[in-house]
Amino acid sequence: MPQPIRIITGGIHHETNSFTPIPTVYADFVLDRSIERYHDDTGILAPLDSIDLVATVVANAQPGGLVQRTAYQRLKAELLAAIAAALPADALLLDLHGAMEVEGIGDGETDLINAVRELVGPTLPIAVSLDLHGNISPELVAQAQILTAYRTAPHRDGRATRRRALQLLAQAIERGSRPVAAIVKLPLVLAGEAAVTDVEPTRSLYARLPAIAAIPGLLDASIMIGCAWTDSPFATVSAIVVAESDPALAQQHAAALADSIWRERAAFGYSVEALDVDAAIAAALASDSAPVYLSDSGDNVTAGAPGDSPLLLERLLAADVTDVLVAGIADAPAVAACAAAGIGATLRLSIGNTLNPQHGAPSVVQAYVEQLIGDPATTAVVQVAGARIILTAERRAFTERSTMIAAGVDPAHARIIVVKLGYLFPDLVAHAARAIMVLSAGATTLRLDTLPYRQLPQPIYPINWDESAHEYR
Repeated sequence: MPQPIRIITGGIHHETNSFTPIPTVYADFVLDRSIERYHDDTGILAPLDSIDLVATVVANAQPGGLVQRTAYQRLKAELLAAIAAALPADALLLDLHGAMEVEGIGDGETDLINAVRELVGPTLPIAVSLDLHGNISPELVAQAQILTAYRTAPHRDGRATRRRALQLLAQAIERGSRPVAAIVKLPLVLAGEAAVTDVEPTRSLYARLPAIAAIPGLLDASIMIGCAWTDSPFATVSAIVVAESDPALAQQHAAALADSIWRERAAFGYSVEALDVDAAIAAALASDSAPVYLSDSGDNVTAGAPGDSPLLLERLLAADVTDVLVAGIADAPAVAACAAAGIGATLRLSIGNTLNPQHGAPSVVQAYVEQLIGDPATTAVVQVAGARIILTAERRAFTERSTMIAAGVDPAHARIIVVKLGYLFPDLVAHAARAIMVLSAGATTLRLDTLPYRQLPQPIYPINWDESAHEYR
């Protein structure tokens, strides 16, 4: 009976937003040492039974500001030590996001894979699983044999992507082949909200990937949308193709895939209507359908924003609205004040802009404390005129109705629901009678031309690309 293929897994996950002043520190990371993240959706490892999977550690933090250098170095040292202790092995899977930016270092994934390669030597096969919002450097690609990324945004295929990486590694070892990857980077920057994979042209572009992977001599293909809010030289759209052994074949098809993306550059757009703040509120108030979801896209927690702006709340209160739910606003001092006052109290409350005051002043309101959750309280629900507000002691993204219910509010009773998101996640899409992308300011603004980029390659489409003066490739 053949020996199982021994594959070590581990990594560091972070999607970095360069435009928020809130650093990501060591305590923000959760360390996962289990193999459960490689199970399928039914909770089993099959058909990967031929793999002896050795899980070291995957450190994961929610999107946020630059990773503190000392935090990254500590995590890297822990990961390298765990990998070293697990050697020898037949291969290694680096379980990464792809958009980690580290204080004083820059591209975290490239630094990490270089350190890993130095540890394991030049011949051990390495695969990398990635979020499609990763910012991928050619150097990272050169250090790995296999790279494969999510194919859905909103994300639904994290497990499938990690398992695909493992299967590709196992197949290469069984066949005795050494895969090779090629990357082509385009002079194109896209916000994730402009490239939802259920919407054209992104849907058709991603639908091509399995057919490319099935071409004789090829193994896999990925489109990396990138993270537009990471000020990095690599925060551009990329095409990656993996070949069984032929670098020229991988490069040929990566170039062809990149060309197909470039031809569609003017067609990328939002999956829902997008309006300025006041127009969005007016449209929501005039809507015959309910509930209307307003995505405060400039303060999108899932892309690293603080989630503490009270701007939409202020504008809605000024419009004398009723049946509004704001889910939520991150404000630890406000939660503490509510807890001190107690359920049933009415107090003068300062809400918002505590984490990132550069975007405005707090909103001062008379608030009635309806609920407190946690001991000490981590969540407070307050009523302010016609609006119910979920206040959280930490940054939190409400991506499903269940998360709102767990916070003490049933969204079924709201006519207008404000969320600190960009695109809506599937459960909210199913609930929304109408969805409006609010083009608000902030660390995740969709108006990319207003961001103070320093490292993003220039000129770049669509910010300052002149079709008459610049040529792609």
